[in-house]
Amino acid sequence: MQQIIEKLLILQDRDRRIMHIREQMARLQPEREAFQGKAAATQAGLDAVKTKAKQVESDRKNLELEVETKKQQIARYALQQFQTKKNEEYRALAHEIDTCKADIAKLEDKQLELMEQAETLQKEAVAAAREADAARKAAEGQLRELAAREQSLRDELTALESNRNQLTADVDEPVLRRYERLLHNKGDNVVVGIEHGVCGGCYTRFPVQLLVSCRAAKEMVTCPNCGRILYYLPSMDLVAAD
Repeated sequence: MQQIIEKLLILQDRDRRIMHIREQMARLQPEREAFQGKAAATQAGLDAVKTKAKQVESDRKNLELEVETKKQQIARYALQQFQTKKNEEYRALAHEIDTCKADIAKLEDKQLELMEQAETLQKEAVAAAREADAARKAAEGQLRELAAREQSLRDELTALESNRNQLTADVDEPVLRRYERLLHNKGDNVVVGIEHGVCGGCYTRFPVQLLVSCRAAKEMVTCPNCGRILYYLPSMDLVAAD
């Protein structure tokens, strides 16, 4: 029985390492998405600045067209002034000309504001482009490291799984079935010691007879509470601590 327990302990060690590697691999995708997300966020920031800069430039050009339209109106009104002989019409046209000039002044003020915005956005775009480029390069480096780590974990997992297959082939089928069932239900703590007279899995205190049976190692002993497979080593203390 001691040999069976030793085989199961080795198998349990492999299963623990396999589970640990699988847990590590499960965390790789969230890490990958985090790296990609950071780079995408900085790129989105750059795109937003560029979009805003294009809109400001478009608005500025529209103002230029409005100014040009007003100037053309002034030219027409001036021509009509030259042609009219009526004072009333002349004064009305003069008023229209003054109105257009006032509108042009307002439009030019808006143009100046937009030019200032464009200058600010240009500086922001340069900084955002620098940040996006740095984030992209950092993400590429991190993703390469992640890919290398993933491949290393895959290789280790393949080797462990191959070794596990060899180990299971050397365990009796009924014992292996019990172990596998416990592994599925209890996780990686299946074969446990009984130090201080309690189960190493659920910490249930055992009766003396069960402790004697476990120490004799003539048959497989399981915890009556959780069903885990029990084992005893000379270094363990069978007596419960005070």
